[in-house]
Amino acid sequence: MEGASGLRLGLMLLLLLCPGLAVEPVSLGLAIGAASALTGYLSYPRFYCGIVECCRQEEEPLNNTALQFDLQNKLFGQHLAKEVILKAMTGFMSNQNTKKPLVLSLHGWTGTGKNFISKIISENIYEKGLNSKYVHLFVSTIHFQHDNLLNLYKDQLQNWIRGNVSACARSIFIFDEMDKMHPGLIDAIKPFLDYYEQVDGVSYQKAIFIFLSNAGGDLITQVALDFWKSGRKREDMQLKDLEPILSVGVFNNKNSGLWHSSLIDKNLIDYFVPFLPLEYIHVKMCVAAELQARGYKADPETITKVVEEMTYFPKTEKIYSDKGCKTVPAKLDLHIEL
Repeated sequence: MEGASGLRLGLMLLLLLCPGLAVEPVSLGLAIGAASALTGYLSYPRFYCGIVECCRQEEEPLNNTALQFDLQNKLFGQHLAKEVILKAMTGFMSNQNTKKPLVLSLHGWTGTGKNFISKIISENIYEKGLNSKYVHLFVSTIHFQHDNLLNLYKDQLQNWIRGNVSACARSIFIFDEMDKMHPGLIDAIKPFLDYYEQVDGVSYQKAIFIFLSNAGGDLITQVALDFWKSGRKREDMQLKDLEPILSVGVFNNKNSGLWHSSLIDKNLIDYFVPFLPLEYIHVKMCVAAELQARGYKADPETITKVVEEMTYFPKTEKIYSDKGCKTVPAKLDLHIEL
């Protein structure tokens, strides 16, 4: 039956592409032969997936070099995040025998690169990136606004994830503004993140879940400040200096979205990734990159003007940009002559 359906599809396509084709006994035979060949090409994965976006095959390896290049050249001031994301993604995507989905929890103040890195990850798995039909973005203040609808949200979330992973094992789910999510809601997806081969006939072991949160930003900043005050280099900070503090701090923070969450309690979050506050030099890099992305030269005078319009904290030391690089595009608009 499937072969017949494919043949009919191929014949229909051939007739559409060649409207002048005569439908006589001999011509029809030739047409059926051509349709069979066309159907064969359409069923060939590389040909078909060159026209229509396909789910990434589970065994398809990650281009580690491309990911490393993007992290190195597009993300500034985040040596820890670069290292963790590269190793986590490389290990997970190359492992054909994963026991659970990959779960990343990204923490830090606004403008430090959390959304940007989720974009980089998405683009290195699917060409369309965040616009891919296999990448799903949830924003707490949009999708989960009302506390009185918590049970409904839990059901919807479970059904949405189950349906999408059933259609594509290598699905990506991004939860933004976790710090504004109702505590307890995210625990609805615990069974999907656990060490189960299947849940109701569906395997979630190849999926990727990414949580983005401002929660923990104060803890990260304090550690960074302590390093600075003691004369130690920013780049000497290691994951072990921050990850334990983050996991405990977020677990006990009622405004984290992961407050007393079973995802932390059961160790289902694979990595707590800290995003450090950005310094003056990192903001300069952001401005230069934005100029180049718009087709302009990285003019030092323009870069300096934009960077000096930003505000910094703490009030006395003025080390870190209080909005990271988030307002760079808007600030730059004031200094570009059209």
